[in-house]
Amino acid sequence: MTAKIRLFVEHPLGQGQSVPLTKDQAHYLFGVMRLGPGDGVALFNGRDGEWAAQVAQAGKRAGVLTVQGQSRPLLMPPDLWLVFAPIKKARTDFIVEKATEMGAARIVPMQTEFTNAGRVAQDRLQAHAVEAAEQCGGTFVPQVADLVKFDRLIHDWDPARRIMFCDETLAGKPGGLPQTDGGPWAVFIGPEGGFSDKERLRLRGLAHAHAVALGPRVLRADTAAVAALTLWQSALGDWRADA
Repeated sequence: MTAKIRLFVEHPLGQGQSVPLTKDQAHYLFGVMRLGPGDGVALFNGRDGEWAAQVAQAGKRAGVLTVQGQSRPLLMPPDLWLVFAPIKKARTDFIVEKATEMGAARIVPMQTEFTNAGRVAQDRLQAHAVEAAEQCGGTFVPQVADLVKFDRLIHDWDPARRIMFCDETLAGKPGGLPQTDGGPWAVFIGPEGGFSDKERLRLRGLAHAHAVALGPRVLRADTAAVAALTLWQSALGDWRADA
């Protein structure tokens, strides 16, 4: 029987491996979920796939799991980054969670001219990515980067990674992805109020950036992130019929 509880661990996973639990993990498994010795847990660490494990030792503040065998191999996402301007806390959390579920390989918060958030709690957002992977059955957890300013990001950008720039001024106008292959890409989502004219002009001046319309309506930033990832995955990612 497949374990109903999935847990992300930092420890290496392999046949017969003993995995010590942190205090928080022990509290969750034994205090909240009421597991005991012999109960099953599915483990993943973002590197070794998913493994079936059993509770070997259970305590209030610690515990040990024993790895039995691999249940699923590691499923790597496409080489796609989501670069977005943080918005209100709950909506930023939503963007990170959905980007993880939808197969982003890296998540980069970006400070633009109209970004309201002056900082982000990178560790909290990373925890949201882990939780999303636990809940959706993922075996990979994207890294959530620290907040970076738009100008610095563009200055240091590797042109080999193409940019899908979601331009709200194109709403209702033609503007789709180019007919090309996958490879390294990044989706850029602006803040509430969109990119500034200066930022939009700079992006349009990059040969590796492609302005894209997300349908006939202007979307809220968190909705735009989901729509853009769906569009890219369907056209160039691992959602394609021939993928």
